[in-house]
Amino acid sequence: MPRRMMAQAFDHALQRGPYDDYPVLTAGIDPQICLSRNDRPQPFYLICQKDCVLVQMSGKASIRFQGSSVNYFDAVPGDHIYVPAGTPHRIVPVQEAIQYRIKAEHSGLEAAAWYCENCNTELWRFTWDTARTLPQEGYLLACERFNAEDAKRRCKACGHEHAAVDLTGYRWQEVANELREAPEATEAW
Repeated sequence: MPRRMMAQAFDHALQRGPYDDYPVLTAGIDPQICLSRNDRPQPFYLICQKDCVLVQMSGKASIRFQGSSVNYFDAVPGDHIYVPAGTPHRIVPVQEAIQYRIKAEHSGLEAAAWYCENCNTELWRFTWDTARTLPQEGYLLACERFNAEDAKRRCKACGHEHAAVDLTGYRWQEVANELREAPEATEAW
C-alpha cells in the first residue's frame, strides 16, 4: 500500500492485519499515523519511549495497562486513548477493531513485555531502537525469542508457565519488507 498524505482508514484496513501498525502518511510527517485491523489480543504489552495515542475507529477493545493508575480503558469508536511514554499497554479486541496508533515518526526505543497472568510479575522484555529496527521487526523478534526459551515464559514469582505466542496470522515480516522497499523509506532502515 503506498503511503499518502491522507488515508481512508476503512478502505486501507482491508489490507491490514493484526498489529501491523502500518504507517499511512507520507514519510517526513510527524506525528505518524499507523493503522491496524485487530481481531485477537495483542500477544505482548507494548512500551514506547514517547507518548502515543490510540484511536478506536471501529469495533470495541479493552486497552490494558501495567504500572499505571489506570488498569484498563474500554474503547468504542471515536475514543482516543492517551498512552504516556513508558507505559506498558496491550490491546485486547472485544470485536474486530480498526485502530490508529498516533506516534512520533522517529519513536526511539520500543519494547515488548510479557506479564504473568496469575500474579502480574513481569516475565520478560525485549527492547529495540526504531532507528535501526522497524517496530514490526521488533514485534516478531520479541515473540520468537519469547517462544524459544521456556525460562522466559515461566514466572519467577509464582511458577506459572505461559504458552508460547502463536504467530499464525501476523504479517510483521511482510509489512517490514514492504516498508523497507518503499521509495520513501528512510536511510536509517
